[in-house]
Amino acid sequence: MNSKTNTPALEIKQLKAWYGESHVLHGMDLIVQPGEVVTLLGRNGAGRTSTLRAIMGLTGARKGSIRINGVEAIGLPTHRIAHLGVGYCPEERGIFSSLSCEENLMLPPPLKTGMSGMSVEEIYAMFPNLAERRHSQGTRLSGGEQQMLAVARILRTGARLLLLDEISEGLAPVIVQALARMITMLREKGYTVVMVEQNFRFAAPLADRFYVVEHGSVVERFAAAELQEKMPVLNELLGV
Repeated sequence: MNSKTNTPALEIKQLKAWYGESHVLHGMDLIVQPGEVVTLLGRNGAGRTSTLRAIMGLTGARKGSIRINGVEAIGLPTHRIAHLGVGYCPEERGIFSSLSCEENLMLPPPLKTGMSGMSVEEIYAMFPNLAERRHSQGTRLSGGEQQMLAVARILRTGARLLLLDEISEGLAPVIVQALARMITMLREKGYTVVMVEQNFRFAAPLADRFYVVEHGSVVERFAAAELQEKMPVLNELLGV
């Protein structure tokens, strides 16, 4: 957990970002406290994935402020941002097909965060499927197992702020339930999670707070307790 309890794990102010000439973020503002699970909702193309990529320095030009545990990261290269304790799980997962499940898991080096990552034993306890498939080639894993592996690989590095992009997309309900249990466990262990999710029913019971993104900026923000009263607005904005 964050030692400076008043310092947000992530604070974004007036974030603008571009891919080449294309202006994708138009002044994003959001704040995430240590140990919170926050979900970014919105239609495809709204700017949610671009927000995660901008946090990691993976867009083109960025302007505004991105503070990670109080440290300004807007001018830092991606590897320096990672060493602030950030783990990014992109939609494409990035599993190496020529390596076994366990070799993929062991690939990223630990981050110099002062926080030790989860041990392989702890990871296998959390993801029994991966323990069973530890010697299987990356390509022989199911989509759900690859998704678990992509998240597990981050947990081994010592990252405490996790950026998860559409982790439930296209997966069988039993796997989606396992991922939901994983996020609940991570919250209990004090991790901070920012999720981009299209699957509203997956995200709704897990998140402490929600931000709705449209045209590269936040148009609604509310806590989990306000979810029911916000449903008419969400139906309008998202068609949930």
